[in-house]
Amino acid sequence: METIGRYQVGARIGVGSFATVFKGRDPILDVPVAIKVLAENWSANPDVRNRFLAEARLLRRFHDERIVPVHDIGTTAGDQPYFVMDYADAGSLEQLRRQPTAPGRALRLTAEAARGVEVLHRHNVIHRDITPGNILLQYSKQGVRVMLADLGVAKSLTEPQEGTMTAGTPAYMAYEQATGGWLDQRVDVYSLAAVAYSLLTGHPPFPIKTLNDLLVRDWSVGVTPIADTLGAPPVLDEVMAMALSPDPQQRPQSALELATVFDAIADVLPGGDTYAPRPEGMDVTATGASWAPFGGTRPLAPPPLSGGSPEALSWRSAPPPIAPPGTGWGSMVPPSPSSAGSYYSLGRTSSVVPRDETPQQMLDKYLGEGKYTVAEPKERRPVSFYVAVGIGLTAVFLLALVLTIRYLT
Repeated sequence: METIGRYQVGARIGVGSFATVFKGRDPILDVPVAIKVLAENWSANPDVRNRFLAEARLLRRFHDERIVPVHDIGTTAGDQPYFVMDYADAGSLEQLRRQPTAPGRALRLTAEAARGVEVLHRHNVIHRDITPGNILLQYSKQGVRVMLADLGVAKSLTEPQEGTMTAGTPAYMAYEQATGGWLDQRVDVYSLAAVAYSLLTGHPPFPIKTLNDLLVRDWSVGVTPIADTLGAPPVLDEVMAMALSPDPQQRPQSALELATVFDAIADVLPGGDTYAPRPEGMDVTATGASWAPFGGTRPLAPPPLSGGSPEALSWRSAPPPIAPPGTGWGSMVPPSPSSAGSYYSLGRTSSVVPRDETPQQMLDKYLGEGKYTVAEPKERRPVSFYVAVGIGLTAVFLLALVLTIRYLT
């Protein structure tokens, strides 16, 4: 059997652009593991190699059950770096997305992932590539464990943002990630909402497959409501509309706030009682994250980026009602210390300021000139047009044939 270090290597369970993940076994501890190995063709690239090792070190910093832990790191005989993680024997949320899942359970699992994302944020790190496939599941004695994985494009909020590369999966990527806007934890809040929507419907919230699709999308068209279809309270549509807004100010201002809302909605949906969240304790001991686990004197979001200064906003102690009394967001979610200056206290009229750049100029700016060309829109005609053209051509052919026969005879 092939080995990497002391680990026995089994089947390949995942392949990415830069690395491959194998199922393995630690023969000493007699436990299954996941081994992530940098691709041979990238191992000699110092930038990619350093990024790969940085991911392992970053995962190692966190001590929370919601983030996949790294147990070992090393180099293969072929000089390919690798690191060893917990094995997710229950797959990922991507498998659940492809099959019917009770809506309450889907929201519970996403809320648990959001609590893991909150740990990253309190260490001043944003994930930037939250997708159903990067949220892993593992069976345990306490039930299903949700684990956040793949921090390959994660970014520290303490580092300068100038020159930050565009990264992420377009279908789950916030608008500002593609346009070079200021990035903070709210890009991950958007992605979490997109994951929840995809679990509830089987597909992402918007028909976006490429970066170009994201750049040219008409954001005046909101997400399709789903509450009636699922038999959910109307507040679910309100939550999705705000969390999936292109304007970060309209979204929940922390992953923990989104988790709280999802849990509250899951309480009244089928499947909400089939999953119990892990213990609430969060590791917030990292440097620069000394505020209390559930709020404190420091807001979890930076000052608003548009729509007026913080002084001009109404810093209310209770959220404005968005549904009749006894229903909806306002009645389900109490205000928390961390929501000061968040979407609870912002007006509903703020909008995104249009950019004066074309999609091609944006792509040239962030990917390099000439690296990607926006496809010219193609005019699409209805099927009836082509049927009429076909009938017309056939008639002309038959007429020409009849005239030819008469002329020859």
